[in-house]
Amino acid sequence: MTTVSILEKRRIEAEIIKPIYDELVARFGKDEAKAVIGKAVRENSIRQAAAFRTELGEHSGIDGFYSTLHLWTMNGALEIEVTEQSPTALDYNVHRCRYAEMYRELGLAEIGHLLSCQRDAVFCKGIDPRIEMERTQTIMEGADHCDFRYRLKEEPLSDR
Repeated sequence: MTTVSILEKRRIEAEIIKPIYDELVARFGKDEAKAVIGKAVRENSIRQAAAFRTELGEHSGIDGFYSTLHLWTMNGALEIEVTEQSPTALDYNVHRCRYAEMYRELGLAEIGHLLSCQRDAVFCKGIDPRIEMERTQTIMEGADHCDFRYRLKEEPLSDR
């Protein structure tokens, strides 16, 4: 059985989305087209995270989330540097993003952040709602690296 990398899955999705996006732009304008694509991708990411959460358990935490990271970096799709890893924190910088490179090659740079980057915060919440992500910059939007900062927020005592 051949495993398709997430990078290749995103390429296939992008090749399908591109003509749909172009048609949406022609009919409704760029803003509406971006809104539709953004919403559809977010909802898809929520469904994907729910499937991962089932596999990882009810409260997978940072460690469970970290255990999925190899799927996004497979075949050199992301070159990352982990700067902190603990049960309550995961920090890493992405120095090369082949996802961004691919979207540029496909002529989709203007919506690459909708097709990939926006998934990150939604996905980690889907894995464990206690995980919060902060990112101040992305390669897709022109920075020299992406800065991912994840924190596991403790549940309020009333919820335990």
